[in-house]
Amino acid sequence: MSETSISEADGAALIFEAGGRRLALPLVDVVEIIRPIAITRVPHSRPELLGVANFRGVAIPVVSAPALLGAAEPKASNAERIVILKRNGVLGLMVDEVLALAKTPDTEVMDLDGLLTKSFPAQAPRSRKLETKLRSSAGANDEGDRNERAFLAFALADQEFALAIDQSDGVALLPASIARVPRTDQAMIGAAEIQGGLVPLVSLRHLLGFPPGDLDAKTSRVVLVWLAETRVGVIVDRVNEILRISPDALDPVPKVLTRAKGEAQIEAIVRLDDGRRLVSLLEPTKLFDAETASRIAAETGHGNSNMTKDEETVDGEQFIVFQLGDQSYGLAIVSVDEVVRCPDKLTRVPRAPAFVSGLMNLRGQAVPVIDQGQRFAASQASQGDRGRIVVVTIEGFKAGFLVDRVSEILTVSADDLSPAPELASDGTSVIDRVAMIEREGHMILLVDPKALLNQAERDILHNMSTTSEPAGL
Repeated sequence: MSETSISEADGAALIFEAGGRRLALPLVDVVEIIRPIAITRVPHSRPELLGVANFRGVAIPVVSAPALLGAAEPKASNAERIVILKRNGVLGLMVDEVLALAKTPDTEVMDLDGLLTKSFPAQAPRSRKLETKLRSSAGANDEGDRNERAFLAFALADQEFALAIDQSDGVALLPASIARVPRTDQAMIGAAEIQGGLVPLVSLRHLLGFPPGDLDAKTSRVVLVWLAETRVGVIVDRVNEILRISPDALDPVPKVLTRAKGEAQIEAIVRLDDGRRLVSLLEPTKLFDAETASRIAAETGHGNSNMTKDEETVDGEQFIVFQLGDQSYGLAIVSVDEVVRCPDKLTRVPRAPAFVSGLMNLRGQAVPVIDQGQRFAASQASQGDRGRIVVVTIEGFKAGFLVDRVSEILTVSADDLSPAPELASDGTSVIDRVAMIEREGHMILLVDPKALLNQAERDILHNMSTTSEPAGL
């Protein structure tokens, strides 16, 4: 703490209270003073770092002034404020109360730079300027089969279907409000605001000839596809996982099945688990017959979605959004091999690190499963249907990361992506970028897949997977 005061020559100062102390900061460094806003917690961060907030479209770190001073965090009150400071970048400083502005204050000056250096020896948290062009996500795995395609598998009427990821435009939660369209058939459910545009919603049950079913806000999802120049949402009962499928796993559809009631056509059948599991592949261009397609275009109006296909896809990236406790994170879909259900039983490995839940059998390969909830210090949450495992290949090594659930696939434009503020106290961070799309009051932190495991951990896990066999092999 500096022993000097701000002199008249230095200019005015902001007087505030933090950790039971009355302190001052030069007013010239203050950009703005705001009430507390939504803060997204950052995993592996020091207690001094409260998280990341969206300030005027820029992701900024928010630091606790009481924690920097070594004081206990006070209970939240209406007097708390975030002081936005420009100090070698922009950051937010949470203080207990702003007291006054003084031209020549006789008040102890907070040595903010010194306190930040002490708490974050490698680098003080600060926001980086938005870059004109963002670096692309980690590329697809070179070691994988280049002929494989990624498919989004989902359930409908107790059967399993899938659409190619590269032919869909993402997955969204079921909107809370749906405007019903009068004088339409059962295929047309209505329209809703989704990801910045008005999207017509269609019942996939009706398109496939299944009886109507109730929509469940907790499990139903909207799969977005393009019908000519109109973005359309087809409603499914539940999204299951992401599959990587090679062409030799595809079978043509028996002709007798093409006579079934319903206009959507099944393109192929996928055989998984030695034929014990069958998934029907759908082709977006064959979901609707000509009559339905023309009716959707007429009733929604061309361009009624507030964007054209070209505008929607330019500079966009797709991310799977997963939950750990009450936090949401994103992972670039090009970095994901597949998403599968957590098996009923994992093979335990003696003397394995605490973060390793065990080994799973993934089509004959022993894959270590890491509990991301422990590593991210996430609050405990019910995993419901045993959670999901996100399978990723990192520098040739395959590992599965256990998460509470995978909620959606989100398409984010380049304009809505920004570099993550420099957050880690040791110069490293698992957070690569930030999606500046506020959802339910918070942002989505995007995980750098290469930072999920360090080299030492990869070596340990590689040794485990080569010396142990999961049950069922």
